[in-house]
Amino acid sequence: MTDTQRTPTPIDRIAEAWVDTSAELSPGLATYIGRFEHNHRLDDLSPAGRAARLAAATSALAALREAEPVDDVDLVTKADLSGDLELEIALHEAGAHLRDVNVIASPAQELRNVFDLMPTDTIEDWSVIADRLAAVPAAIGGYVETLREGIATGVVPARRQVTEVIGQIARYTADNGFFATFAADAAPAEGGLPASLAKTLADHAGAARVAYDELADFLRTELAPAASATDAVGRELYQLHSRVFLGAEIDLDETYEWGLEELARMVAEQEAIANEILPGATVEEAVAFLENDESRKLHGTVALQEWMQATSDRAVAELGKTHFDIPEPIRRLECMIAPTNEGGIYYTGPTDDFSRPGRMWWSVPEGVDSFDTWRELTTVYHEGVPGHHLQIAQAVYNRAELNSWRRLLAGSSGHAEGWALYAERLMEQLGYLDDPADRLGMLDGQRMRAARVVLDIGVHLGKPRPDGQGIWDADFALEFMRRNVNMSDEFIQFEVNRYLGWPGQAPSYKVGQRIWEQIRDETAEREGDAFDIKRFHMRALRLGGVGLDTLRMALAQG
Repeated sequence: MTDTQRTPTPIDRIAEAWVDTSAELSPGLATYIGRFEHNHRLDDLSPAGRAARLAAATSALAALREAEPVDDVDLVTKADLSGDLELEIALHEAGAHLRDVNVIASPAQELRNVFDLMPTDTIEDWSVIADRLAAVPAAIGGYVETLREGIATGVVPARRQVTEVIGQIARYTADNGFFATFAADAAPAEGGLPASLAKTLADHAGAARVAYDELADFLRTELAPAASATDAVGRELYQLHSRVFLGAEIDLDETYEWGLEELARMVAEQEAIANEILPGATVEEAVAFLENDESRKLHGTVALQEWMQATSDRAVAELGKTHFDIPEPIRRLECMIAPTNEGGIYYTGPTDDFSRPGRMWWSVPEGVDSFDTWRELTTVYHEGVPGHHLQIAQAVYNRAELNSWRRLLAGSSGHAEGWALYAERLMEQLGYLDDPADRLGMLDGQRMRAARVVLDIGVHLGKPRPDGQGIWDADFALEFMRRNVNMSDEFIQFEVNRYLGWPGQAPSYKVGQRIWEQIRDETAEREGDAFDIKRFHMRALRLGGVGLDTLRMALAQG
């Protein structure tokens, strides 16, 4: 990375203005990227709030179309931001906000999740949290207003998603749920809370619980009866969501067939490694053998967190000496147990000034208390270094070249998750998965991602089942995942519900990896003997988050 500060251009200024506008219109997003001046507010999720976002996106796109790039950095910014804005407008016009209910990434979760990222060190921090808790009822009221507009216009989510979210809310609002314990456990680093602030926190957390219970009642009594009995969204809407998550347009039918082939390849690779672990064993027998190996188990979330942190720290230290140039601020990565029990594993990036570091979060399902290190080693590499943390934190760090939008907001799931899967295979190539058990764990994850390509496209496009026994549906999807994933049934059920409610996102991992590998191979062929894999990786990461079509264009330009 160059230390020379690039002179901002008109396109940079448009991009910077879009970051400011996005932070103003979406305080939750602002918190995510470390813009804390809006931490006392929540998003306006009403139809008026959605209309304001649409108007802002339309205005920014018009300004961008008029601006002329002055260099290659501008070319990338204009191409990628234009694509993002066009897709945001297209999603609004398709009514995506009117049916925005799913089990992982809809306002029902996001209004709660934002509290995980707020500073809690001082009394002032907790005062701001109290203000944001007070904003929960209005935010939920606006959300309900938008969903009611969806009911009136016939644009509704699948009933399955509505039902599952009702269950999530019950866990949020229970006496031992998030809002009750969050306020009760408030403890700034500098000492106790003043009695008046403690009471205000408790009162506002209680109001938030009531608002969430009212949301659940609306979902149960109004939205669920009107919701669709069908999980599939259909080809047209699915293609749009796929473009959003990949930053690229793909042939869905070709990708489905490739997914079947990739799944078969993963199974064959697993079978070969199973024989290494236990001669003559099937994959299932090798897994059972490893699950009974106490030397490969962790018990309790404290042990899990400590193991995650030690594994991550070792990868950062070693790869920082050999394969990547890792600046000092990026070397700090915190491994966390999430305050929820939904089953996800995810990463949140650092703030712009790295005062809040990148974090790897593990949301452990209720009842799960033991963890297999052979299965989870590759997850740490996926979420940390050289996966998401290296990729995302490197973009945040590259202030000299990239505007705020490129560093903090740009990118696609295909770029991020594709890189993380690419990073898993890279760690295998670098010798970090030489133990056959660890390779089997990596392949278990890769097999799951290949299965998701087939399942996601199969369900949402209504394709014939691979067994020839009818059309893909939710029941077959669950059966299909149980055959292809060696994980707890609670995890599998959550995952399938996630795919059904978040079309196009799950395939972006494996399809993104495929496109990353294609771009690497194209670059190697183009550069011949001059190709250097370390230089390729750093050139790609210096771009920050982009859509995959933009990534291919930028690297082809050199």
